[in-house]
Amino acid sequence: MAKRHSNYPIASYLLRRWSPRSMTSEDLDERVLMELFEAARFAPSSYNEQPWFFLYAKRNTPQFDLFFSLLVDFNQSWAKNASYLLVVLSRKTFRKTGEYSPTHSFDTGSAWENLALQGSKLKLVAHGMSGFDYTKAYTVLNVPEDFQVEAMIAIGKKAPKKALIKELRIKEKISDREPITNFIREGAFAPKTVAL
Repeated sequence: MAKRHSNYPIASYLLRRWSPRSMTSEDLDERVLMELFEAARFAPSSYNEQPWFFLYAKRNTPQFDLFFSLLVDFNQSWAKNASYLLVVLSRKTFRKTGEYSPTHSFDTGSAWENLALQGSKLKLVAHGMSGFDYTKAYTVLNVPEDFQVEAMIAIGKKAPKKALIKELRIKEKISDREPITNFIREGAFAPKTVAL
């Protein structure tokens, strides 16, 4: 398995985290799942509002089948071996004031990253997905109006990539990253043009 390399010194656990798809379909103790949620709990958030909310379903339960039905066919082809499926929500308003929280998605993304890093530390798959039916998720999961459906996550014990179908085995590798010069700029996004 290829390893990532950074151009500047960063923590090694950041380089080890990636999103494999191959899972063993073994049961995963719920206590381990709670460790992932505990990591999410300590993410930073605006005004310490902690707007994230996770719905989860354990494999071999009716809830799992319901969550699984939300996924597009491609994600169903490999997520069928997950121990848990999660739906990530964010609260759109501040609890204390009821006003709109412009950082609810941003803050919830921090919680997901904490969960993913803890999963990597435990040598688990924690694979985030946008390939699912968002509209159906609101309905079948009874998501309140004050929440936004953000993503789904498949959690499980990592399996060798040979457990995947051929088309997925090709994709089962650590991806590289864009150079930082592609996503940073000092000052304004682009110089303003002056109309003559």
